[in-house]
Amino acid sequence: MSRVTARRRMRRITPAGEITRPDTLAVEEPLEIRVRGESLAVTMRTPGNDIDLVHGFLFAESLIAEAADIRTARYCAGTDDEGRNTYNVLDIDPTGPMVVPNRPFLTTGACGLCGKTALDEIRQRSRHPLPPAQPLIEAAVLAGLPDVLRRQQTVFDATGGLHAAGLFTAEGDPVVVREDIGRHNAVDKVIGWALRENRIPASDLVLVVSGRASFELAQKAVLAGIPILAAVSAPSSLAVDLAADSGLTLAGFVRGDTMNIYTGAERVAGSIVRI
Repeated sequence: MSRVTARRRMRRITPAGEITRPDTLAVEEPLEIRVRGESLAVTMRTPGNDIDLVHGFLFAESLIAEAADIRTARYCAGTDDEGRNTYNVLDIDPTGPMVVPNRPFLTTGACGLCGKTALDEIRQRSRHPLPPAQPLIEAAVLAGLPDVLRRQQTVFDATGGLHAAGLFTAEGDPVVVREDIGRHNAVDKVIGWALRENRIPASDLVLVVSGRASFELAQKAVLAGIPILAAVSAPSSLAVDLAADSGLTLAGFVRGDTMNIYTGAERVAGSIVRI
């Protein structure tokens, strides 16, 4: 399997002088997803947990509904210039026919859909309505989840170059955390894990992401039946619209002792009090 970090030389300049030395970087490589040998999509990702990534991607695109819809997922033969397997092509064998929709994948930022069209499509595709006012999470617990997520980012510690996504219980316990150079991939990896573990709909869990909350991340949470999405940075306007339309609790700027709750405030109890 490809490594998740690589070493590259760099020139570091500081007020005290400069030095040339190797630096540790996050690896970014393409992953081609094939269905019975036919190319479906290519995504740039950090190698690792590719099976989870593909399950989450196919689930988000409504190409599968459960893990049993995939019979096998295997790496195809492929080598680099030194004859090593790249592990960058994954071939999926569905248990039944897989009809690829005649539309751009929603995981791209430039999907070309207007806001109303995007909301209508998610409403039609959603199989897991979000439970009203559940789960209930204490504001102090929710505020602390980004710090818990950050402590789980082992590759970020070495590179400073990866996003993270994690599923947590309402009590604040981490269930699964994944890192990737792409925000969407990190979310696909945790949702793919949940799908393979028969945890979809994840109606009792909280999704935490290390960056902003875009429409794409909100739609992945809604489709997976995750009722709470918390982001360290800002949400987009369409993400808030989707959250309001779907009953998703969306919190942004979750940092330290503050947060902004844009929708679904009934799932967040109390205030942030540090003891």
